[in-house]
Amino acid sequence: MNSGVFVGESKTDAPFPVAQPGTSLLTLMGFRLEGIFPAALLPLLLTMILFLGPLMQLSLDCPCDLADGLKVVLAPRSWARCLTDMRWLRNQVIAPLTEELVFRACMLPMLAPCMGLGPAVFTCPLFFGVAHFHHIIEQLRFRQSSVGSIFLSAAFQFSYTAVFGAYTAFLFIRTGHLIGPVLCHSFCNYMGFPAVCAALEHPQRRPLLAGYALGVGLFLLLLQPLTNPKLYGSLPLCVLLERAGDSEALLCS
Repeated sequence: MNSGVFVGESKTDAPFPVAQPGTSLLTLMGFRLEGIFPAALLPLLLTMILFLGPLMQLSLDCPCDLADGLKVVLAPRSWARCLTDMRWLRNQVIAPLTEELVFRACMLPMLAPCMGLGPAVFTCPLFFGVAHFHHIIEQLRFRQSSVGSIFLSAAFQFSYTAVFGAYTAFLFIRTGHLIGPVLCHSFCNYMGFPAVCAALEHPQRRPLLAGYALGVGLFLLLLQPLTNPKLYGSLPLCVLLERAGDSEALLCS
């Protein structure tokens, strides 16, 4: 790839992509300017809609009102404190950027020409889930719980990280940008897994559960419209597959 370009071959030819004149490597990895503003905002908005219930729960449990909360969020001192906190940087910046770069921007352009977009969307998350197994080693080393509980927790974590990985892979393909998956990943790291059990025992249980249900419903309703490829310009992976004679209409339109 000395020309800095990357285009796949047909599945009837060689089994792996080869360098040919066409879409640039950085473009395939989601680094492009076309459609960058909707690609940054709409996937994040969609993810926040999915987390409507947890956001309501966070708001109800927060001791400060909305005005005070906004002052804290917008205060330069708060951001300066975050930028000097290595745990915050790891969870909100480094982990989302590096994981999306490896498991979406690098892996999807390699897998898609070999197996198609659909299988690639569900294969990448498996590697993403396995990459989180290091938590098992940490828990076993420090004996934080019983062995059975640790492996049960690991299986649960693998399941939801794989589902999340499939979602961000879907976003990456449908928008053709890396920025959306990175921002959604950072947001989900901040929110954590929804505390459904706490919501069931919350004094405001009914409105909270209604928020959970409404968020999921609106997410499913808006998933296709807010990821419509027409909002983001040409899709690099779809262009690659079209040139290889293997366009997949469901994900590319």
